[in-house]
Amino acid sequence: MAGYDDKWEFYKDTQIKWRWRRIASNGQIVGSASQGYINKQDCVDNAKRNGYKE
Repeated sequence: MAGYDDKWEFYKDTQIKWRWRRIASNGQIVGSASQGYINKQDCVDNAKRNGYKE
């Protein structure tokens, strides 16, 4: 289960679109964007709706 020690990574995919992924303390990916975003802020906003806190 996702926890407070999770790390969030924002990156560009092979189509040069922004995506995010949530990585648990054990290194497992526990969440990710289901689509790519042209604007990074749109990607961050989607991550916030999925638990990301700045």
